[in-house]
Amino acid sequence: MIEAPHYSATGAKKKSVSLPAALFDGTVNEHALHRAVVTFLANQRQGTHDTKTRRWVTGGNQKPWRQKGTGRARQGSIRAPHWRHGGIVFGPHPRDYRLGIPKKVRQLAKKSALNARAREGAVLVVDPLAYEKPKTKSLVELLGKLGVAERKVLVLTSGAAHAYNVYLAGRNVPNVHVMRFGDATAYEILWSDAVVVELPALGEAEGKGEGTAAAPPADATEASDA
Repeated sequence: MIEAPHYSATGAKKKSVSLPAALFDGTVNEHALHRAVVTFLANQRQGTHDTKTRRWVTGGNQKPWRQKGTGRARQGSIRAPHWRHGGIVFGPHPRDYRLGIPKKVRQLAKKSALNARAREGAVLVVDPLAYEKPKTKSLVELLGKLGVAERKVLVLTSGAAHAYNVYLAGRNVPNVHVMRFGDATAYEILWSDAVVVELPALGEAEGKGEGTAAAPPADATEASDA
């Protein structure tokens, strides 16, 4: 059973809590993590890059000089790729970089990322941050008492109504990312140095069965790689 330090909403130290076994069983699947990160980064690419081929370069509608008699190499157009400001050969053009990932692999990657942070003691559990108003000062003070103010922090909230106020309180704090536990991906968890999770969020995730995908069989993985 993996345990994590428990704090109140104001940063007071409380008794450690046992993390849900369905999410935190110590399993870290590096292959699933790698695939999830590559997929996430690929899906962030806009793919709007474009270069001009010799068809679209301006100028060069006629031969620069006659074919013979000048002592220079023959040339057909200043739009040729070897000319300065000529067309680009095999340059990038608009394309879609999006990749797909199976749901169970995505769940396994998220579970592995949480376990990786739990192994490092970087998972901190706090009571619900029931902010009536978005107060950045309150969130910064909490992170300071937790000892993670100078680190990259991922704050995972539950689905309660106060979650939006927590998001507003942390959106302008450098190196702090606030989001719902269910929306977090393996990339965001690995990006952070410390993961602060609301206690109710763990219960909700355990009830919905998030991150409970088992590792694929070895023979299936080998077959897919082949």
